[in-house]
Amino acid sequence: MTHLKKILEQGLLELNLNLSPEQIKQLLDYLALLQKWNKVYNLTAITNLVEMVSLHLLDSLSIIPHLKGVTILDVGTGAGLPGLILAIARPDWQVTLLDSNSKKTRFLIQTMAELQLQNVKVVCSRVEHWQTKEKFEVITSRAYSDLKQFCEQCFPFCEPRGCLAAMKGKLPTDELEKIPHYQIIPLTVPYLTQERHLICISNP
Repeated sequence: MTHLKKILEQGLLELNLNLSPEQIKQLLDYLALLQKWNKVYNLTAITNLVEMVSLHLLDSLSIIPHLKGVTILDVGTGAGLPGLILAIARPDWQVTLLDSNSKKTRFLIQTMAELQLQNVKVVCSRVEHWQTKEKFEVITSRAYSDLKQFCEQCFPFCEPRGCLAAMKGKLPTDELEKIPHYQIIPLTVPYLTQERHLICISNP
């Protein structure tokens, strides 16, 4: 894990994020748990720990400077990406992780307990079936293939003047034509050469 720690620390330096030794340990412990559970639960296609640092941890952390708010909903969170990583890096944020796959939510609940995270809530449900009166300042997702659907399904849970933050690879030009009031933020993720973008869609 020493080699991984150095890679992570260098990545954090490049992202200009200052995390405590305890938070860095939590991120690395998360990867160890993910690798362990992945053998049975098939949580991620990425099995190499070095790749996980860039594709999971640093990719998730790269959006932090662009999020304005402390109540976060991560829809289709899967193995907790980016939501659980955001919760580790920002203990002052309240993060709700939503996923319809009970194996994935079991992993998240166990990870939450093992990492002693006090600012995370896990919900097992499809977003279109979820009944809640809660509203969130920021709604994140790496899972949506369609931005219009993301808006339709998630705006009901968004605070007035809040925003949806969709993580994308290449710029989805066709999808952008179908949505209102958005900002495109190119992301630079350490060790990644492929394009990454954050699409912030404001709640009208």
